[in-house]
Amino acid sequence: MTRKEQKEEKRQKILMTALTLFVERGYYDTKITDIASAVPMSTGLMFHYFESKEELLLELVKMGAGATKSANSGMEIPPDIYLTKFLEQLFAYAKEQPWVFNMFVLMSQARRSGMPEEARQVAMSVDTVESTAKLIEQGQKTGIFRKGDARLLSRCFWASVQGVMEEMAMDKEMKTPDPEWLLSILK
Repeated sequence: MTRKEQKEEKRQKILMTALTLFVERGYYDTKITDIASAVPMSTGLMFHYFESKEELLLELVKMGAGATKSANSGMEIPPDIYLTKFLEQLFAYAKEQPWVFNMFVLMSQARRSGMPEEARQVAMSVDTVESTAKLIEQGQKTGIFRKGDARLLSRCFWASVQGVMEEMAMDKEMKTPDPEWLLSILK
């Protein structure tokens, strides 16, 4: 392994450790020394990778925002099938990569007032509600989804997904729910 690869591996270890600690303890209750100790590395060396805890948070939130895929469907895929497959893939990937559950929790925390503003703004820029509302409207026109405020239905759908991801972040033994359960909110 090259030196550059070793450095990137260490950087990823710091990020994943910080993600876990921010979710378990909260951003403000996690000290930079806690992260360094858990990696393990000296605090001084950690500052070589990230200048501050706020920079670490911002990098994690940028990762979360970049990994978020808008729920957009091509016209050829019915919206209910698209959302079902999306949830199946999301849950399967998160089971393979448990940090994904933690990322859902962190992104939710980062949106709250009182968090460092730059990270909060990046987290707030992620909006799956609007794109999903468009899918819901498509489904409402064809009778697949119930009538009602598509944006509100979308928010309820995503609140349910968020809740499942948070529960699974806390309970590693929890089985993934059937996506149809969550989709039933829309039907």
